Amino acid sequence: MSISTGDILGHTQIGVYLSVVDKVLFYPRALDDAATEELKSAFDLEMHPFLVGGSSLLGSLLSGNAKGIAVADIATEDDLDELTSFSDVVVMESGVNAAGNLIECNAHGAVVSPVVPQNGVDMIGEVLGVDAIRSKVAGHDTVGSMLVANGNGVLAHPDISRSEAKSIESVMKVPVMVGTVTFGSPYVGAGCAASDTHALVGAGSTGPELNRIEDALGLI
Repeated sequence: MSISTGDILGHTQIGVYLSVVDKVLFYPRALDDAATEELKSAFDLEMHPFLVGGSSLLGSLLSGNAKGIAVADIATEDDLDELTSFSDVVVMESGVNAAGNLIECNAHGAVVSPVVPQNGVDMIGEVLGVDAIRSKVAGHDTVGSMLVANGNGVLAHPDISRSEAKSIESVMKVPVMVGTVTFGSPYVGAGCAASDTHALVGAGSTGPELNRIEDALGLI
């Protein structure tokens, strides 16, 4: 099955707790064995239990692709040592450190919140090995909560502007489609985590929402 619904630690905000980085799924260490096996079966990715500075909010604090990872500066030295075993790492500075909320990327490009200074955007692009642009999404700065991207497409907040969508398509090199999760929530990045072949969406998402997500992320 290319799409499924559920919760993480009792919360439907899947994208807040899970971070898919290329072929690796970072998930909270508190997740029990049964839930971990479910995720492993659904995503068919390397599974890595993790915390960022003791926090389980991995989707909010971590973002990356095969070449690099951006992480919040609450990460400990031990956390950074773990991450650097996967790829290069850039640490987001205090005040603009919620990497998962402020960055959405795929293998082709990255969209970074305008609250991140341009030199920070340049560094993120260099570490991730992609072109990176600053852009709001639907007028919001927390672009990671407004977008879900993989190598096939981008699912976006329904109020994304035409110019925002055009810029995102240009840098990520995949089409943008709008949708919602969990019975009407526009914060698709908070409610969904996706690889190139599977998406886990918050419980309560409707059939039409799931169909739309499948279409947007090329999961069919």
